[in-house]
Amino acid sequence: MRFTCEKNMLVAGLNIASRTVAQKSSLSVIEGILCRADVGLSLTGYNMETAITYQIDAEIAEAGECVLPARLFGDIIRRLPEGPVVVSVDENYKVSIRSGYASFSISAESSQDYPELPDVGSGRPVHIPQNVLKDLIGGTIFAVSENQGRPIHTGVKFEVDDATVSAIAVDGFRLARRTWHSDAPTGREMSFVVPAAGLKEVEKILTDSEEDAAFILGSKHIMVEIGGATLICRLLEGDFLDWRKVVPTNCPIQLTANVSDLASSIERVGLIVSEKYKSPVRCVFGNQTLHLRTNTTIGSAEDRCSFAGDGKELEIGFNVRYLADALRVIPSEEVMLELTNGLSPIVLTPADNKYDFAYMVLPVRIKNS
Repeated sequence: MRFTCEKNMLVAGLNIASRTVAQKSSLSVIEGILCRADVGLSLTGYNMETAITYQIDAEIAEAGECVLPARLFGDIIRRLPEGPVVVSVDENYKVSIRSGYASFSISAESSQDYPELPDVGSGRPVHIPQNVLKDLIGGTIFAVSENQGRPIHTGVKFEVDDATVSAIAVDGFRLARRTWHSDAPTGREMSFVVPAAGLKEVEKILTDSEEDAAFILGSKHIMVEIGGATLICRLLEGDFLDWRKVVPTNCPIQLTANVSDLASSIERVGLIVSEKYKSPVRCVFGNQTLHLRTNTTIGSAEDRCSFAGDGKELEIGFNVRYLADALRVIPSEEVMLELTNGLSPIVLTPADNKYDFAYMVLPVRIKNS
């Protein structure tokens, strides 16, 4: 195998493909990166759960494939001078790397034992702008569960119909939903749950551009295509929470608040709340004003925030981090706070029709003052 490629393109490909190289495995070959040169150059990392393949434009002098030591090869390429890099591999898997006056010789492995990537099939792809998919993931993934007792909730559920794509995450204490309304029919109707670990890799590859990404659903895996990168991830199986039945609707108290002002007040009060000194924030929704206060063993804090509407002096306790997490990803300047009573969750919804989201946070019991 022999190819020539610009250093910056090779570095970009290695940075992406190496994210799913196995760190430690009984199958040592997947601790390396699969390099295949034929029509172009492809680099693949695969940890038996998630695979990323990145395609690179390269001048192929001799086709072939091998498994390169991921960390060493990456470190060498990143430190080479700018310009073209020539890589050649002989029949004994001795690798020669040259760029300018710099040259290296390292050892590779045969690709014979490298596992085949899952076959997703050739289903019809769903196209979605990269910035939209990035928002769907970033706006929900923080709410996935870390409890391995319910593995289905350690991922984000995607629901696709002819007009929308929705992402939903739950962890038993909160729920996050973001929905994108497509200008053109998707022509598909499906639902599936993607593990958070795989989605974090997708999120890192996505850009803020309106260029298309696409995903194809297989029987047990999903394939996401983003520019020159292709990610294949195993889907989670099980019964996901029927979120439509748990999110309150037609709440009697509806208040409108400025997202930035509300987030600032919650973050200030939350400064004395930590993982070690947990304490709920006591929220009293009055007429046009929210009074927040909390007490921990290291001190106390309180603040006030204005909103539009009358909360009828409703008092509820909340986990301050859960509220702050939701407010941090809300895309609008204003948000609707929907409340029922002191034992029911708060639901944050759009104040106008430009956006479509819902963030629900369950209350925390608080002691009487």
